[in-house]
Amino acid sequence: MARKRSRRYQKVAAKVDRTKRYALTEGLALIKSLQGPKFDEAVDLVVRIGIDAKKTDQLVRGSVSLPKGTGKSVRIAVFAEGEKAAAALEAGADFVGAADLADKIEKGFTDFDMTIASPDMMRFVGKLGKVLGPQGKMPSPKAGTVTPNVADAVREFKAGKIEFRTDAGANVHAAVGKKSFGAEDLAANITAFVDHLRTLRPSQAKGAFIRKVVVSTSMGPGVTLAVD
Repeated sequence: MARKRSRRYQKVAAKVDRTKRYALTEGLALIKSLQGPKFDEAVDLVVRIGIDAKKTDQLVRGSVSLPKGTGKSVRIAVFAEGEKAAAALEAGADFVGAADLADKIEKGFTDFDMTIASPDMMRFVGKLGKVLGPQGKMPSPKAGTVTPNVADAVREFKAGKIEFRTDAGANVHAAVGKKSFGAEDLAANITAFVDHLRTLRPSQAKGAFIRKVVVSTSMGPGVTLAVD
């Protein structure tokens, strides 16, 4: 069943040419000009990449620092003990623990946006896959969230580093800023993200790697960009 869109959405969507691939600056100017809700919407990017999402050796996952940040406050849970735990707290971690934190999460606590873990803590984190996995919060070495330098990771993600991974449709999603950002800052973040994504092309991927790039505000229509 097709999703019923509001009258406001239909009105602004009519201003977007669905057949056009907009230049980056033009597309960003368009989404910023569209009337939206009163709150400061997130700006979301979806990149369809040329992989077979059914093959695990082609899945893309990682992290990248956006030069202009995300405009979002990120709540981070860190698995660490001793000096590393103290350093994580000093760096701005919101929750820090080991077996106690794992037990709390097993009982339903998920009031955080991402998880960072010291490698020696994976004995506690490993059993949380059923809870953290479906929410996209399971730490991974590829994403830079399993690391001996937990304090550095906390600072980087607080400053605008983001995680990403391929979904079942071979798309990669990323929040690249807020509607209140200047078009130049959004363009810098999008360029940094897509350029980094290109470096992760699996050797098994065939044909064009960056297939389609769509940007939108969280409540607005998608605009296809010509950045591939």
